[in-house]
Amino acid sequence: MSDRYCVFGNPVGHSKSPAIHAAFAAQCRQDLSYEAILVPKSGFADSVQHFVASGGRGANVTVPFKEEACRLATRLTARAGIAGAVNTLLFNGPEMLGDNTDGAGLLRDLTVNLACRITGQRLLVLGAGGAARGVVAPLLDAAPATLVIANRSAARAHDLAQRFAGTTVLCACAYPELAGQSFDLVINATSASLAGELPPLPTCVFAPGSLAYDMMYGQDDTPFLAFARGQGAARVADGLGMLVEQAAEAFQLWRGLRPESAPVMRMLRSVAAKVVATR
Repeated sequence: MSDRYCVFGNPVGHSKSPAIHAAFAAQCRQDLSYEAILVPKSGFADSVQHFVASGGRGANVTVPFKEEACRLATRLTARAGIAGAVNTLLFNGPEMLGDNTDGAGLLRDLTVNLACRITGQRLLVLGAGGAARGVVAPLLDAAPATLVIANRSAARAHDLAQRFAGTTVLCACAYPELAGQSFDLVINATSASLAGELPPLPTCVFAPGSLAYDMMYGQDDTPFLAFARGQGAARVADGLGMLVEQAAEAFQLWRGLRPESAPVMRMLRSVAAKVVATR
């Protein structure tokens, strides 16, 4: 019987994780199955326990359950503990190990796949939820000139920034306070794109030569990326590369093997291009 893995989320029907992990399994010759599980907003813990009881070996966790997964885990990796959010679970008997591969996935996509320099740059992260929590520490480790966390609730942004108290390059604010500021890299870590919405950004946050990056992905530009293009961002990128790179990190945790991400990204982009061409 194949080892069982899954991704928990709400919504989750759009997820490409099953296709990604099927490709990784074929590439690494691993016998496993991977499915997407839609979880009721108040039913995460029950869904996890049911999956474990039915033989589940590990899971990915997406919106809106990453912080709840952190509380549910019996042990955390260092990077998950710093983030206060978990996107990867490994089940081993009574132990539930929580990890966060988001930051490593984002950094690899930005610096390797997109050749984006982080050191010395002005960074803006939109959102203060589970997705943002996983990437702040790796971004700070890359030594930006400044890193601003902006959120609808300034208090929530400040709470996240407080996890890194003493870091002089980091600050937090509400969206209106961004007026008059510009950034070299703007990362949308909110889930607004899933609802076809845009964070309430002031204009001119995109500096000349800037990169706009949305952690969400789709066949067309998200509202955030469309807005960024209209506001003069030099480059835009969706989060498909981050998704594949963080999945490779999770696969390594589960199976002890690191798959090649590049061919899987090419496959997904090719499928997306064919869908667009047949419209």
